[in-house]
Amino acid sequence: MHIKPRKLPDQQTVQLSPNLPFTLQRVLSCRGVTSAEEIDYRLPHLLHPKRFFDIQKAAKILADAIEHGKKILIVGDFDADGATSTTLGILAMEAMGAIEPEYLVPNRFEYGYGLTPEIVAVACESKPDVLVTVDNGIASIDGVLAAKAAGMQVIVTDHHLPGDALPDADAIVNPNHPECEFESKSLAGVGVIFYVMSALRAELTARRWFEEQHIRPPKMADYLDLVALGTVADVVPLDANNRILVQQGIQRIQSGHARPGILALIELGGRDIARLKASDLGFVVGPRLNAAGRLDDMSIGIECLLATHSHVAREYAQQLDQLNRERKTIESEMKQQAERELDKLTLNEDLPNGLCFYEESWHQGVIGILASRMKEKCYRPVIAFAQADDGMLKGSARSIPGVHIRDALDLLAKRHPNLLSKFGGHAMAAGMSIKESDYDAFTRAFDEIITEWVTPEQLEAVIYTDGELASEDFSLGFAEQVRLLGPWGQAFPEPCFDGVFELIQQRIVGEKHLKLTVKEPRSGILLDAIHFFADLKTWPSEHDTARLVFKLDINEFRGQRNLQLMVDHIEPS
Repeated sequence: MHIKPRKLPDQQTVQLSPNLPFTLQRVLSCRGVTSAEEIDYRLPHLLHPKRFFDIQKAAKILADAIEHGKKILIVGDFDADGATSTTLGILAMEAMGAIEPEYLVPNRFEYGYGLTPEIVAVACESKPDVLVTVDNGIASIDGVLAAKAAGMQVIVTDHHLPGDALPDADAIVNPNHPECEFESKSLAGVGVIFYVMSALRAELTARRWFEEQHIRPPKMADYLDLVALGTVADVVPLDANNRILVQQGIQRIQSGHARPGILALIELGGRDIARLKASDLGFVVGPRLNAAGRLDDMSIGIECLLATHSHVAREYAQQLDQLNRERKTIESEMKQQAERELDKLTLNEDLPNGLCFYEESWHQGVIGILASRMKEKCYRPVIAFAQADDGMLKGSARSIPGVHIRDALDLLAKRHPNLLSKFGGHAMAAGMSIKESDYDAFTRAFDEIITEWVTPEQLEAVIYTDGELASEDFSLGFAEQVRLLGPWGQAFPEPCFDGVFELIQQRIVGEKHLKLTVKEPRSGILLDAIHFFADLKTWPSEHDTARLVFKLDINEFRGQRNLQLMVDHIEPS
């Protein structure tokens, strides 16, 4: 493990508030922030929807459908982004006067991902006039054709990267559409449908629909709790526009103005709603919501988010919490099996640069998490596979910086046209299907491409930090400033510092975690620190000093607030 300081961009002009400490000005500069406007998260700074390709077309189709009482069906995805997108679309259209809009989410075990002809056949049973995809559809060539053939108008709203061909939909709203000029390409699916619903509201207002129907137009800000949750849970880059969406949503949640289902999930996760952070959405709420799609049916998660009464929301939230506990057990067993396979690979030969893992017993809904865990352990692109139907395997890939995993799969498909049945995804994550009989050939082809693309340096795990803190920065005030500069997340990482500390006390808590008392040597100040899931084979250590990589946190207990170091890495100094 290498610890390296983040580098300031070359020749960057920074115009930030002079009231910010120098350390935080440097932190923001390292993240590409050059002006105070980029950390001003008020709603008027949101990008306008007008630069979205086809958004007006989509708004007019939906407005016509609402005006004429047509049936609208949303086809969603089975992850947290898909669940929040579906919920937002249903709630917003209901508030705008749509007559009982419905949703359909493919069960991943029966239908797989996206708008397939098979799921269109199910959709036909409810006889919709307009079908809207959320968080999927950009690769659904055959599914869109089937829906059109059945007489539906089709609106695709998605954020995934398009392939060489686009579906023949009536409107496609996707920031990554080749003709889309919308500046933020990093919107999650829930961000896209938020913009579509905003455009629909404007279209209906222009038609005087709300006035004539005596409907109070919905406030789009009321849906930002859903946008924040879906955006963080989908781990999309938090560019300036996404930070506004997330921060505004978090502020609504903190004030208690959120969906009862979101509040129930936060409470079950043991977090203080008033001091909620973006990371709580990612590590506490998102996994519980995702558990429904991984192990059962995402409609449980959607109904939790749709619930209007807190007691109903709590019942659904408890089901989700139980599913998440089951997911953790399954994940632990799968990870142990993968680690045993990794040990065999390490023992017998050099580790491949592109790694694939597969066991017949593995759970299809958990392979994405497993791929992520093994990627962190091996620090190289990883694909985990599980059995599907008819001799097929479904795979979930996770990558490292510098290796665009979807592009790697695209190159593999071009070189070996018969190996991949289908694939799609992002730079850091992707999904695919292959024949079980092709698994060995696929693993070799995948490793060959990754080997061509990476250097040995890219396969070395690096922790980038924001350097050492000045003695005076070890304070509650400084930690509070760090928190308020968020939301922190993907591509806008929370400030992380390093330094050498004297080890005063070490003990194991909760069987897995290392609790420390350390002394900052320059000032002599004593600090509490905790390292979750520490390597207990090497710690507690007999060393007197250690180098810590840490984040700042404020621990609140029985009315007392104390500075605490959240340790990401520890090594002898």
